[in-house]
Amino acid sequence: MDYLKELEGKRLHDPLDLKMMANKPRCIFVPADVAIIVGAGPSGLAAAACLQQRNVESIVLEKTDCIASTWKNKAYDRLRLHLPKKFCELPLMSFPKKFPTYPTKEQFLDYLQSYADHFGIKPEFNEAVESAEFDQRIGVWRVKTTGLKKEDAKEYLCRWLIVATGENAVEVMPEFEGMKEFGGPVVHTSKYRSGEMFRGKSVLVVGCGNSGMEVCLDLCNFNARPSIVVRDSVHVLPQEMLGRSTFGLSMWLLKWFPMRLVDQFLLLMSRLMLGDTSQFGLHRPELGPLELKNKSGKTPVLDVGTLAKIKSGNIKVCKAVKKLTRHAVEFVDGKVENFDAIILATGYKSNVPSWLKESDLFSKKDGFPRKPFPNGWKGEGGLYAVGFTKRGLLGTSLDAKRIAEDISEQHCKAKATRLMTFTCAPPSQL
Repeated sequence: MDYLKELEGKRLHDPLDLKMMANKPRCIFVPADVAIIVGAGPSGLAAAACLQQRNVESIVLEKTDCIASTWKNKAYDRLRLHLPKKFCELPLMSFPKKFPTYPTKEQFLDYLQSYADHFGIKPEFNEAVESAEFDQRIGVWRVKTTGLKKEDAKEYLCRWLIVATGENAVEVMPEFEGMKEFGGPVVHTSKYRSGEMFRGKSVLVVGCGNSGMEVCLDLCNFNARPSIVVRDSVHVLPQEMLGRSTFGLSMWLLKWFPMRLVDQFLLLMSRLMLGDTSQFGLHRPELGPLELKNKSGKTPVLDVGTLAKIKSGNIKVCKAVKKLTRHAVEFVDGKVENFDAIILATGYKSNVPSWLKESDLFSKKDGFPRKPFPNGWKGEGGLYAVGFTKRGLLGTSLDAKRIAEDISEQHCKAKATRLMTFTCAPPSQL
């Protein structure tokens, strides 16, 4: 870093360089003991807090104007945490005791804001990372950002880069034949707030994950007529079993029994409590829910009342979409149904390949770490990943703690090396 500062000082006194610099991003030299974190969602906040606990400072870059923008701006109103709050806590700070077992969207946002305030985390808002690339010549990451104005462009030169943009950075928008001819609204769940605007309408929800199922239930509550596309097999489990959360019970059982045996127990209890879901078009995968989650990251649906609406006929189950026509949808089984609107509960994906110029830690195909959990948190040259475990906030917390510990250890070793070099230097060099 000293070399970089010296070089910059020389450039500032060169008239030719000054003209060239006028059209370039403002260069910011980040001290070697400060990390850059990209993303101010739960993952970025967790990483910043864990670093602070180990006396390592950080700069959090956030492209929007708030923390947890996906939760604040892209989540529907009735959303609650699907897992009990004790499994969704960030490191070093618990949820308030007064919060219910399954906090609401607003309560979770309040918790995140309190978390940021408690640890003094103040992100640099409206700074979108355009690219990040490791400069082998000088051993630092060059992180280029843009702001609201052209003159707000910056280039950070840093030793440590933590990618915290998460698994849900951008919407997955499928293309269907005839989409332009449909004539009605076709929106992603990121634009859906409640069923109010769909009251009395026939709505097709494409996607049968937790969001798709819950949006269907919400539509029913506003007297809409929802149908749901179930293209693949899906595990639907009760949210609670034997008076405990299904997730919590599963984690406890896994301490004593192998995963396949726990899966068999979950499926038996689900059959007793929910019945045979295949009768309603919800066929289960061959792998059990935990084994499937462990191998593919596909999360089982935790039922919060949707299945009862399917059984009663308030929600219709449809096959995969073949094509769209004017206010109608043709399915792969040949059936044609009329709809006023379509909601795409097709999920999100990582945006890392669009800006990170690196291919060792992250796959360019899906934007996830190449190594499976729990080994995908660290790359080369001071690069780290937090929140890409496909294991929710529990995985995020584990990543954040490991990253903070690793950076702290390396920083301490570097300080010790510098101190020893200074101490052992001959008097003529001091």
